[in-house]
Amino acid sequence: MIKLTNVTKYFQTNTDRKYILQNTTLTIPEGNIGILGRNGAGKSTLMRMLGKIEFPQEGSITSEKTFSWPLGLGGGFVGNMTGRANVKFVCNLYGKNKDETRKIIEYVQSFSELGDYFDMPIKTYSSGMKGRLGFGLSLAFDFDYMLIDETLSVGDARFKTKAKESLKKKIENCNVVLVSHDMKTLSEMCQTGLLVHEGKLHFYEQVDEAIERYNEINTKGK
Repeated sequence: MIKLTNVTKYFQTNTDRKYILQNTTLTIPEGNIGILGRNGAGKSTLMRMLGKIEFPQEGSITSEKTFSWPLGLGGGFVGNMTGRANVKFVCNLYGKNKDETRKIIEYVQSFSELGDYFDMPIKTYSSGMKGRLGFGLSLAFDFDYMLIDETLSVGDARFKTKAKESLKKKIENCNVVLVSHDMKTLSEMCQTGLLVHEGKLHFYEQVDEAIERYNEINTKGK
């Protein structure tokens, strides 16, 4: 269960505030959650708040569950370090021993299919390569919730299929919070839906209901 209590989140512009959430109180039951919303609505910001990368100006988001770092095309890796070094660094942060670290490095290297780039600096990677590295790294750790931001869209068709199947297997033992513009993927992977729209967060017990409302907003413009 995830609980939002009087949450307000905004970004200051030159003349005004851009609100992502305004005084939002909501309890989200456990399960696989799809997050929908127009571009700029605040989907990724909400996910970063769940992962404790960003915080609301007011209110709180609480849960007894553990959350992965938010995965997306931007990564969050150290650019001057190699892929291998970044993976080792994360292992150290999470207290993995030498043998555990070795196994995680081997897994991520194999899964990401980066070849020689695995031992090259992250700053030489394309956004897709960062996404593949980050996705493989997340699969190598155990969390109650995996936070995935459009990562399934990276790579060619074969890698997309591989990523989706790997995630399906992973969430047999954990939950996922997924931001995606692919409605088919959201429908397949998630049970419930969150729609971020005009500073409000709407919860739907069925993700297909959230998708239907999202499509209405895009069609009617409100």
